[in-house]
Amino acid sequence: MKRVDSLCYIIKEGRILLGMKKRGFGVGLWNGFGGKADAGETIFETAVRELREESGVDAMDLEKRGIISFSFEDGKEIEVHVFVASNFSGEPCETDEMKPQWFDISDLPFDKMWASDLYWLPLLLSGDTFRGQAVFSDDNKLVSYNFEKIK
Repeated sequence: MKRVDSLCYIIKEGRILLGMKKRGFGVGLWNGFGGKADAGETIFETAVRELREESGVDAMDLEKRGIISFSFEDGKEIEVHVFVASNFSGEPCETDEMKPQWFDISDLPFDKMWASDLYWLPLLLSGDTFRGQAVFSDDNKLVSYNFEKIK
Protein backbone atom coordinates (compact mmCIF):
# COMPACT_ATOMS: atom_id res chain seq x y z
CA MET A 1 0.00 0.00 0.00
CA LYS A 2 1.29 3.42 -0.96
CA ARG A 3 1.87 5.87 1.88
CA VAL A 4 1.01 9.54 1.27
CA ASP A 5 3.39 12.16 2.71
CA SER A 6 3.91 15.90 2.61
CA LEU A 7 7.24 17.67 2.18
CA CYS A 8 7.53 21.42 2.79
CA TYR A 9 10.31 23.91 2.10
CA ILE A 10 10.58 27.51 3.28
CA ILE A 11 12.45 29.57 0.66
CA LYS A 12 13.18 33.23 1.36
CA GLU A 13 15.71 35.78 0.11
CA GLY A 14 17.95 33.30 -1.68
CA ARG A 15 17.96 30.83 1.20
CA ILE A 16 16.15 27.59 1.99
CA LEU A 17 15.31 26.13 5.39
CA LEU A 18 16.30 22.48 5.65
CA GLY A 19 16.14 20.13 8.60
CA MET A 20 18.68 17.52 9.68
CA LYS A 21 16.67 14.38 10.35
CA LYS A 22 17.51 13.19 13.86
CA ARG A 23 15.55 9.92 14.00
CA GLY A 24 13.48 7.57 11.87
CA PHE A 25 13.37 7.27 8.10
CA GLY A 26 16.10 9.38 6.46
CA VAL A 27 18.07 9.94 9.68
CA GLY A 28 21.30 11.88 9.12
CA LEU A 29 20.10 13.61 5.95
CA TRP A 30 19.09 17.22 5.27
CA ASN A 31 15.53 17.43 3.98
CA GLY A 32 12.39 19.52 3.94
CA PHE A 33 9.81 19.16 6.69
CA GLY A 34 6.96 16.71 6.39
CA GLY A 35 5.56 13.30 7.00
CA LYS A 36 2.59 11.03 6.59
CA ALA A 37 -1.00 12.14 6.59
CA ASP A 38 -3.14 11.32 9.60
CA ALA A 39 -6.57 9.69 9.08
CA GLY A 40 -9.09 12.22 7.76
CA GLU A 41 -6.43 14.87 7.11
CA THR A 42 -5.93 16.52 3.70
CA ILE A 43 -2.38 16.60 2.36
CA PHE A 44 -2.41 20.40 2.77
CA GLU A 45 -3.36 20.00 6.44
CA THR A 46 -0.59 17.42 6.79
CA ALA A 47 1.97 19.86 5.35
CA VAL A 48 0.90 22.63 7.75
CA ARG A 49 0.94 20.32 10.78
CA GLU A 50 4.25 18.61 9.99
CA LEU A 51 6.02 21.92 9.28
CA ARG A 52 4.87 23.27 12.65
CA GLU A 53 5.74 20.06 14.54
CA GLU A 54 9.21 19.66 12.98
CA SER A 55 10.40 23.29 12.73
CA GLY A 56 8.20 25.46 14.94
CA VAL A 57 7.04 27.69 12.07
CA ASP A 58 3.68 28.28 10.40
CA ALA A 59 3.64 28.89 6.64
CA MET A 60 1.50 31.83 5.55
CA ASP A 61 1.49 31.14 1.79
CA LEU A 62 1.89 27.39 1.37
CA GLU A 63 1.67 26.32 -2.28
CA LYS A 64 1.70 22.79 -3.69
CA ARG A 65 4.37 22.52 -6.39
CA GLY A 66 5.01 18.85 -7.05
CA ILE A 67 4.29 15.16 -6.60
CA ILE A 68 7.01 12.53 -6.42
CA SER A 69 6.48 8.78 -6.29
CA PHE A 70 9.28 7.10 -4.37
CA SER A 71 9.64 3.34 -4.43
CA PHE A 72 12.08 1.03 -2.74
CA GLU A 73 13.23 -2.45 -3.66
CA ASP A 74 11.69 -3.79 -0.44
CA GLY A 75 8.24 -2.83 -1.80
CA LYS A 76 7.74 0.40 0.16
CA GLU A 77 6.04 3.14 -1.87
CA ILE A 78 5.60 6.75 -0.83
CA GLU A 79 3.68 9.43 -2.74
CA VAL A 80 5.15 12.76 -1.64
CA HIS A 81 3.33 16.05 -2.19
CA VAL A 82 5.88 18.88 -2.25
CA PHE A 83 4.98 22.33 -0.93
CA VAL A 84 6.82 25.63 -0.76
CA ALA A 85 6.30 28.84 1.20
CA SER A 86 8.16 32.12 1.51
CA ASN A 87 6.24 33.81 4.30
CA PHE A 88 5.98 32.29 7.74
CA SER A 89 5.46 33.12 11.39
CA GLY A 90 7.48 31.82 14.29
CA GLU A 91 11.18 31.18 14.63
CA PRO A 92 12.70 27.92 13.34
CA CYS A 93 13.69 25.78 16.33
CA GLU A 94 15.10 22.33 16.92
CA THR A 95 12.60 19.59 17.72
CA ASP A 96 13.03 15.96 18.74
CA GLU A 97 12.87 14.99 15.04
CA MET A 98 14.62 17.79 13.11
CA LYS A 99 17.33 20.42 13.51
CA PRO A 100 16.55 23.35 11.14
CA GLN A 101 19.24 25.35 9.39
CA TRP A 102 19.21 27.97 6.64
CA PHE A 103 21.31 27.31 3.51
CA ASP A 104 22.14 29.56 0.58
CA ILE A 105 20.37 28.17 -2.48
CA SER A 106 23.70 28.34 -4.33
CA ASP A 107 25.40 26.12 -1.72
CA LEU A 108 23.11 23.20 -0.86
CA PRO A 109 24.47 20.13 0.96
CA PHE A 110 23.49 17.65 -1.79
CA ASP A 111 26.11 15.19 -0.53
CA LYS A 112 24.09 14.91 2.72
CA MET A 113 20.61 14.81 1.13
CA TRP A 114 18.58 12.11 -0.61
CA ALA A 115 20.33 11.43 -3.95
CA SER A 116 17.19 12.25 -5.97
CA ASP A 117 17.06 15.80 -4.53
CA LEU A 118 19.83 16.80 -6.94
CA TYR A 119 17.44 16.17 -9.86
CA TRP A 120 14.13 17.62 -8.68
CA LEU A 121 15.00 20.33 -6.14
CA PRO A 122 16.30 22.66 -8.91
CA LEU A 123 12.82 22.48 -10.50
CA LEU A 124 11.27 23.58 -7.20
CA LEU A 125 13.84 26.34 -6.70
CA SER A 126 13.26 27.72 -10.21
CA GLY A 127 9.53 28.09 -9.53
CA ASP A 128 8.37 25.17 -11.64
CA THR A 129 5.53 22.77 -10.90
CA PHE A 130 6.73 19.22 -11.43
CA ARG A 131 6.13 15.52 -11.05
CA GLY A 132 8.37 12.52 -11.06
CA GLN A 133 9.49 9.26 -9.66
CA ALA A 134 12.58 7.83 -8.02
CA VAL A 135 13.51 4.25 -7.25
CA PHE A 136 15.89 3.45 -4.40
CA SER A 137 17.67 0.24 -3.44
CA ASP A 138 17.23 -1.30 0.00
CA ASP A 139 20.35 0.58 1.15
CA ASN A 140 18.85 3.92 -0.06
CA LYS A 141 20.98 4.27 -3.22
CA LEU A 142 19.27 5.92 -6.20
CA VAL A 143 18.57 3.28 -8.87
CA SER A 144 16.54 5.34 -11.37
CA TYR A 145 14.64 8.62 -11.62
CA ASN A 146 12.50 10.72 -13.94
CA PHE A 147 11.33 14.27 -13.19
CA GLU A 148 9.53 16.74 -15.45
CA LYS A 149 7.92 20.17 -15.38
CA ILE A 150 4.15 20.09 -15.69
CA LYS A 151 3.50 23.74 -16.54
